[in-house]
Amino acid sequence: MSDTSKTVKSDTTKAEKPEGVVEEQDTVAPADDPTAAPVTVVDPRLLVREEGFKGYITEFKRKVKGGELGSLPVVIGLIVIWTIFQFKNDRFLSAENLSNISFFLSATGMLAIGLVFVLLLGEIDLSVGSVSGLASTLFAVFVVDHTMNPWLSLLLTIITGVAIGALHGWFFAKLGVPAFVVTLAGFLGWNGLMLWLLGSSGTINIPSDSGPVHLLGQNSFFMDQAIIGAYVLAGLGVASMLIGSFGEQRRRRVAGVPYRPTSEILLRVGALALASFTAAAVLNNAAGVSNALVIFLAALVIVDFVLRRTTFGRQVFAVGGGIEAARRAGINVPMIRITVFAIAGGFAAVGGMFFAGQTASATLNAGGGNTLMLAIAAAVIGGTSLFGGRGTVWSALLGMLVIQSIQTGLDLLNMNTSIQYMITGGVLLGAVVIDSISRKSQKAAGRG
Repeated sequence: MSDTSKTVKSDTTKAEKPEGVVEEQDTVAPADDPTAAPVTVVDPRLLVREEGFKGYITEFKRKVKGGELGSLPVVIGLIVIWTIFQFKNDRFLSAENLSNISFFLSATGMLAIGLVFVLLLGEIDLSVGSVSGLASTLFAVFVVDHTMNPWLSLLLTIITGVAIGALHGWFFAKLGVPAFVVTLAGFLGWNGLMLWLLGSSGTINIPSDSGPVHLLGQNSFFMDQAIIGAYVLAGLGVASMLIGSFGEQRRRRVAGVPYRPTSEILLRVGALALASFTAAAVLNNAAGVSNALVIFLAALVIVDFVLRRTTFGRQVFAVGGGIEAARRAGINVPMIRITVFAIAGGFAAVGGMFFAGQTASATLNAGGGNTLMLAIAAAVIGGTSLFGGRGTVWSALLGMLVIQSIQTGLDLLNMNTSIQYMITGGVLLGAVVIDSISRKSQKAAGRG
């Protein structure tokens, strides 16, 4: 270790460390010159805890300079979009309009969740739109033509989606067929099967009281009952974060590694509580929170846990970060790929059920049109990298908020659909440009 490093470590030892500070330093050579003298690398949490609020500012500047932008661009973009549309039409931020945004983003958002997994591998799945349309059609055929139990029909529909995704993954992982080609073939083939099942009418109406359809419709449980439902959900979310944060703090303290101090945990939980209960109050002013949104948010929480807290999730990131390195680490790369595409197929089927719930029917438009492009755009705009290995499942929510806000805002302004496409395309291009610049910045800083 260099003399500079020894001095820093000695000073840190002598200084009184605030709560949560655990000494953790290392020395590395600069990325652009391996022969240069090593420089001290300090765990960012040490800097934050030792310098207080100033440390947060310093760490924020370091992340921006290093290209670690996270969700910052999309959050800023969302604020700008909402400000512009509210200025143009004061009904945009009304409770009724925000309730519509929260309801209609869930269907395409489900497709985006599955696509996040695929994008983390650095691949693409062009079939999710067709699979979602096929899923809603299969459900309609099971329930209407064969009078099958709706819940059993739902289960069979989701299993079919998982099987289709696994089939795509098998061609890709085992036979080496490019994912783009396999899923493009699926996009055409499954769409053709959907058209054949729908027949000449092109539509199968589903009884609105069918279990899953009623559950996912706009007039669902939480919107028919007392307003307490939204506040209970907000409270559960805040309590879960509070318990999880303190649990993580305890585990890290026992392990002797940096952990968040209690003050920071309370600040973060307080911010979540403010956002959650404000959203609940706004939605209650309209009609409450829809089941579709509740299920979508629950899926985000579960998938986030899987990606960040399980071995499988770490393996997905590892394969996306480098296939050869993952293989040498003992990861079954083909199985991870097949599983990821199966997950994408399953979420596509669930998304198809959300579409069926919105219209109480299976139609030619289900999963068609620009559904696929919007799902991909949502994941990318939200912050998931097209190059693999970086992203979070919450990008599906952020991206869909941006896209649905644009669509709803332009509808309020009576803008043509062509304008929607152009603006959404521009936002998508901007997100990819930011991602590319971010990756270059991280490489220049030795973290790419």
